[in-house]
Amino acid sequence: MNADPRFTWLFWTVWRRNLLVYRRIWTVNFLPPMLEPVFYLLAFGLGFSGLVREVHWNGLALSYTEFFAPSMLAATVMWQAFLETSYASFVRMFYQKTYDALLATPLTVEEIIIAEIVWGATRAVIAAVLMLVVIALLGYVPSLHALAVLPIAFLGGLAFGAMGMATTSVISSIDMFNLPIFLVITPMFLFSGTFFPLTGLPAWASAMAQGLPLYHLAELTRSACLGLLGPSSLWHLLALTACAAIFIPLSLAGMRRRLVK
Repeated sequence: MNADPRFTWLFWTVWRRNLLVYRRIWTVNFLPPMLEPVFYLLAFGLGFSGLVREVHWNGLALSYTEFFAPSMLAATVMWQAFLETSYASFVRMFYQKTYDALLATPLTVEEIIIAEIVWGATRAVIAAVLMLVVIALLGYVPSLHALAVLPIAFLGGLAFGAMGMATTSVISSIDMFNLPIFLVITPMFLFSGTFFPLTGLPAWASAMAQGLPLYHLAELTRSACLGLLGPSSLWHLLALTACAAIFIPLSLAGMRRRLVK
């Protein structure tokens, strides 16, 4: 296998390969990111809106669905990116032997793994576009600033895609992915200011939640959808960037150990 650590623009060939595969079954790929958030909006947003009249967030009084809908967009980005570089990447590596075939070419491990992470971020952006259209049609995107969700989704996709790839580098079997999903991703989904503001948590729990990348992504998507991006958003951008900067090198190092023998 190729042990050369160089990195070039050849990684786009791997990204393009994933895109071509995605396009072959695009109808199946489009439905989950579009319909799943709709089900959440109907079940929680519209259902709870009759019980929770107002949600106070950053000094604003929002309806529950106004608060909840943008956070579902952030959660969709997390799930799409993480699952693409965990389950899907593991299948390509272990069962389909796609990585073995790619490493028999001039491609390096770094080029393949970066391409996988960027593809995970691309899937996250596609899902964000679909979700944004849905919540806009429902009337919960009052500002054109919501288009800023797209670069935000890409950054969030890089962070969670890198987390997924770092997980793939240490998981021994596909069944073991239940552990990070159950112990990390699901608690993050529930307690990152997605379903309720962090002010509803005890001080210690709120402080812990603010260290989670989904919290920062949800704050950014909510601010973008409401047209409230400003200087205070820089902290959340820096936090997501730091997450990506930590997990991308970890995923590269881990996958190099796993693939280069």
